[in-house]
Amino acid sequence: MNAWEGGGRRIHMQEVGTRDGLQAESAFVPTCEKIALVDSLARAGMAKIEVTAFVSPKAIPALADAQDVMRGIERVPGVVYSALVPNVRGAERAIESGVDELNLVMSASETHNLSNLRMTRAQSFAALCEVAGLARQAACAVNISLSCSFGCPMEGNVAEDTVLAWCARFIGEAGAGGITLCDTTGMAYPTQVAALTRRFRAAWPDIELSLHFHNTRGMGLANVLAGIDAGADRFDASLGGIGGCPYAPGASGNVCTEEVVHALGLMGYDTGVDLERLLAASKRLPELIGHETPSQIVKAGRRLDLHQPPQDLEAIRERAHAR
Repeated sequence: MNAWEGGGRRIHMQEVGTRDGLQAESAFVPTCEKIALVDSLARAGMAKIEVTAFVSPKAIPALADAQDVMRGIERVPGVVYSALVPNVRGAERAIESGVDELNLVMSASETHNLSNLRMTRAQSFAALCEVAGLARQAACAVNISLSCSFGCPMEGNVAEDTVLAWCARFIGEAGAGGITLCDTTGMAYPTQVAALTRRFRAAWPDIELSLHFHNTRGMGLANVLAGIDAGADRFDASLGGIGGCPYAPGASGNVCTEEVVHALGLMGYDTGVDLERLLAASKRLPELIGHETPSQIVKAGRRLDLHQPPQDLEAIRERAHAR
């Protein structure tokens, strides 16, 4: 398959800005605005929306209203509504609130896992297996997001075999139906993405694979195309490109939803997303979060959003022909 020729191939776009993006913002977005944002993304045609996170309000005050948001959204048929949960208590709250999927997070890097989650990978795995068991009892889907799958900001390279070994344990022992390989700090590059994606696809062709990229070093869209070329068809992205990279302060965040949708549409892929509606949602973000977003499509417009020629164009044309 050739990433440069879409041929109508379906690519599933998965929005993470309402969780991964908003949790990095200092401004608290009102609950009613969060609900309206999720609803607008669902109506725009996103395949999955990570609505919020059921975590301690002290840890992430920006998402303290998780239950109210999840209960207040309009459920659009065909859209999967997901939420990040760190533990059993978070999973219980999420299930009570009617989530379709629990997103559980662990790092492929021991150092990053200790720094971020204050646990060894073995301890995280045991805790997440308990959460996955609870999800099975509630008939709720489970996705595992494996952070630092493409590199760790403290350890450097993370071996493909290490990443795939953890994938095997989560699929085999925890019963995960989906795996997200996360480029947590924007260290991924296209040939690396293609290699790991091909190995995953060869090992687990029936498991739902998502790729999650950050644009920290400007390779986000290139990595998406490399993933498509290697057989991936599900991608996380964040409206406006919001979100952060804690180990690269000031760098851009997640790959931008509207930029990916715009590019893939031009290349002939079917994302199922209404770009005009998506842009309308993105243009509301600066007012909600208090600053501009990284989105280049919002700044520059779509490729064929044309500009008016100079008012004296005909006079210019006549002078040019008179030479």
